[in-house]
Amino acid sequence: MPKIQSVSVCIARVALDNVTSFATRTVSARDYCLVKVRSTEGIEGIGFCYVGSAAGNIARVAVEELLAKKLIGQESLRVEGLWQDMYQESLLQGRAGSVVRAISILDTALWDLNARSVNLPLHLFMGANVTDTVPCYASGGYYLDGKTPDMLGEEMATYVEQGFKAVKMKVGRLSLSDEEDRVRAAREAVGPDIVLTLDANNAWTDVPTALQYIRRWEKYDPYWIEEPFGPDDIDSHSKLVGLTPIVVATGEIAYGRWYHKELLDKRGAEILQTDALVCGGITEWRRIAALAAGYGVTVSPHWFHDAHAPLVAATPNARYVEFFPDDQVLNFRKLIDNQLKVKYGDLVLHQTPGLGFKFDEKVVAEYALNQASPWTVIES
Repeated sequence: MPKIQSVSVCIARVALDNVTSFATRTVSARDYCLVKVRSTEGIEGIGFCYVGSAAGNIARVAVEELLAKKLIGQESLRVEGLWQDMYQESLLQGRAGSVVRAISILDTALWDLNARSVNLPLHLFMGANVTDTVPCYASGGYYLDGKTPDMLGEEMATYVEQGFKAVKMKVGRLSLSDEEDRVRAAREAVGPDIVLTLDANNAWTDVPTALQYIRRWEKYDPYWIEEPFGPDDIDSHSKLVGLTPIVVATGEIAYGRWYHKELLDKRGAEILQTDALVCGGITEWRRIAALAAGYGVTVSPHWFHDAHAPLVAATPNARYVEFFPDDQVLNFRKLIDNQLKVKYGDLVLHQTPGLGFKFDEKVVAEYALNQASPWTVIES
């Protein structure tokens, strides 16, 4: 049975081509924490996550000084036990934020390693629900200097022309009238039959303010309003669910099954957007998705289509994968050697072992924060 020989970790900082904004933040670069977990059989699994626009080294330190030592010498197939070991080790430092992202990264690498060890694509290794394609939506509609509502509409229409049957845009940064102009332009551009979703990125701090915007958008028939409030304000999410016909979606930076249980118990989300690379890894994501199924709630995970496509394929109550048609915002795709393809608005699953791609080592070295030695290797 394969055992874990080493863990390697790297922080890569990838600048955006254009400074980009959404409701509450402006981003010029993204830090990604990358890991490789190598077995005694010479097989490597990979894991990764976005760890902020600065201070990505917090996640690296968590991997290097806190978590990797719990994996070295252990059987890689003991995934549940290794998850518990890492979580227990980090109780004082973690339970949320960068440390749980570090657990997520390592747990994902273990799943990738184990699938590669038996030469199976990850979705088949997990027990697939579907085996060929999964539905996705084109994610965009960000704020750029000089970008008018008409230009936003043109962007959304371009996605429909490419075959996407669902699209997403950002909302919540501008005035009531300006935001209505943007949503109207998007709906008119894509037509009545395309699923249009709205992402507020924690724009509001109270329900009345949120409703001022949302009431103006209801006539344009958006499918969901995403992250209307801060992630810990479960009660406001719950109140909003009962006040608008627009579906409330949230959970992209939520962590752990216990938080998700409270969210579900309080009916604070009708769609969970739980991110496997944030919530505690593939192991924890599967627990959360199964929990949601018991409440009749679907899952449409946030970001990283590369990681989430096989998870959605293996999960009956998962609906959409979020897909970024370019690398302007989610520029992680610059760091890997094989990209998912879109066909008729669906993502075509990789049929090669594990996640179906590896890091492009030449490109990683170019973006690594430590140019002299990109990877730190932990072996004992």
